[in-house]
Amino acid sequence: MAKRGGFPGGMGMPGNMNNLMKQAQRMQRQMEEGQKELETKEFTAKAGGGAVEVTVSGKKEVLKVQLSEEVVDPDDIEMLQDLIVAATNEALRMADEANNELMGNLTGGLGGGFPF
Repeated sequence: MAKRGGFPGGMGMPGNMNNLMKQAQRMQRQMEEGQKELETKEFTAKAGGGAVEVTVSGKKEVLKVQLSEEVVDPDDIEMLQDLIVAATNEALRMADEANNELMGNLTGGLGGGFPF
């Protein structure tokens, strides 16, 4: 005779579901705190042997661009543009990497937490 309704395992599931919900809420709170902390961090990258330096925030906003005098050549504007792009992309990659690390640390603890 088949059981009618309910979850497999009888009454054990509601307790597991409650624990799962608490764990999810805790993880969300940690993620929000981590995101806020990450947004306040700054990531700086250099290009052209340090001739161009770009700093971005964890929000992926450019905060500062520093150029050394020797890289400012009116006859070679394209090189300067390329260096700025390279430094900016590297700084943004660093911010992404920090974000991915944060997410990995938070979700890495879920391994055995799910009942499926």
